[in-house]
Amino acid sequence: MSATHTDVPAEGAGDQDCPIREVLDRVGDKWSTLIVLRLGKGTRRFNELHREIDGISQRMLTLTLRALERDGLVTRTVYATVPPRVDYELTDIGRTLLTPITALHEWAVAHRDDIRDARAQHDARATA
Repeated sequence: MSATHTDVPAEGAGDQDCPIREVLDRVGDKWSTLIVLRLGKGTRRFNELHREIDGISQRMLTLTLRALERDGLVTRTVYATVPPRVDYELTDIGRTLLTPITALHEWAVAHRDDIRDARAQHDARATA
């Protein structure tokens, strides 16, 4: 068995109609998981999300929310008030993402220092 063998079947992995690729394109981007985690705590307004997610621009938040809404993971409710009020919340299918995303978040928190240490060791070997 080669060092690169992973026992993962390659069949369909490059297909445009690959389900895992389609899902990872949405939830695997930099901002979607953070938005889903925030909305997992309850309904949020746009500016609340913008304040809670460090580093996201208003444009990127808008684009990501639109994509999550298009994929059926988030609902957008507009209230006819002055100024207009817009709330975002997870749909039923969006809430099903909380378990795997929360697990990934907890894993990242638990292993962040291990990964940083491994990177430092690798970089030290690479420059030696």
